[in-house]
Amino acid sequence: MSYDPGALHTALAAAVGDDSALIADLRVAFLESANRQVDLLGRARCDANWELAAWRLKGLAASFGLTALIILADEAAAAAPGDPRVLRKLRAALQALDQA
Repeated sequence: MSYDPGALHTALAAAVGDDSALIADLRVAFLESANRQVDLLGRARCDANWELAAWRLKGLAASFGLTALIILADEAAAAAPGDPRVLRKLRAALQALDQA
């Protein structure tokens, strides 16, 4: 699955225009929130906490039209709590978004 780091920038620019400082601030806020949800996934020990974090991540990704991350969040919601394969994929996706 490919991750388009430019999609985040495009979504932010569409929301706030050409204000590069605001785009940068929103990008940081998005990545902090997304990483927080993945951290919660990593610490979840029950289905309810796992699913809640996955759904929050999906909602966050949907807010910015990040289709690949939406798909991964859906995959997480369907997986067992603590699934290391899903967590690795989510962390890699966020790292790819952060490096753009």
